[in-house]
Amino acid sequence: MKALVKAGNKALATSSVAQAMAEQKQYLTFMLGGETFAVSILGIKEIIPYAGLTEVPMMPKCICGVINLRGAVVPVMDLSVRFGKPARAVTKRTCIVIVELDGGTEEGRQDMDMGVVVDAVNAVLEIPSSEIEPAPAFGARIHTDFIEGMGKVNGKFVILLNVNRVLSIDEIGALAQADDATPLLPA
Repeated sequence: MKALVKAGNKALATSSVAQAMAEQKQYLTFMLGGETFAVSILGIKEIIPYAGLTEVPMMPKCICGVINLRGAVVPVMDLSVRFGKPARAVTKRTCIVIVELDGGTEEGRQDMDMGVVVDAVNAVLEIPSSEIEPAPAFGARIHTDFIEGMGKVNGKFVILLNVNRVLSIDEIGALAQADDATPLLPA
């Protein structure tokens, strides 16, 4: 009987550990304008140094150019500009995080890679779901639709971004059309 109880307790402990691990997600943290943000590592393909950016005319203001990533043209977004702030100066720690965006369920839409310029990459953190609070309804310095939640890390909040909303191709296209609709002033 004792052996049966011991085996049951061991199975319960193993199941509890597995459940706790399943409830933890890993996030890449990075700095942008003195604030710490995080994104789920599931959509991140790689992190590269900031270099080789080619500017493309007639792009939305938040798209700072494209890079050649092993033969593929990858658009690069300046997150500061996307969040309505001025572009940040490039430093030694500035890098581009390559993210794979979900193409959605519409026919003909494919997943797409996009680069995101950040001031510096910090670390990968495991944040338990019990330490994630819902996004605030107001008071955030960025559009609240961009926020997946607020992760508690060492007594401080880290803004967890929803990459597919921040980098929404449809919304960026709408921004480009709005920029095109702006009448040009005579010189």
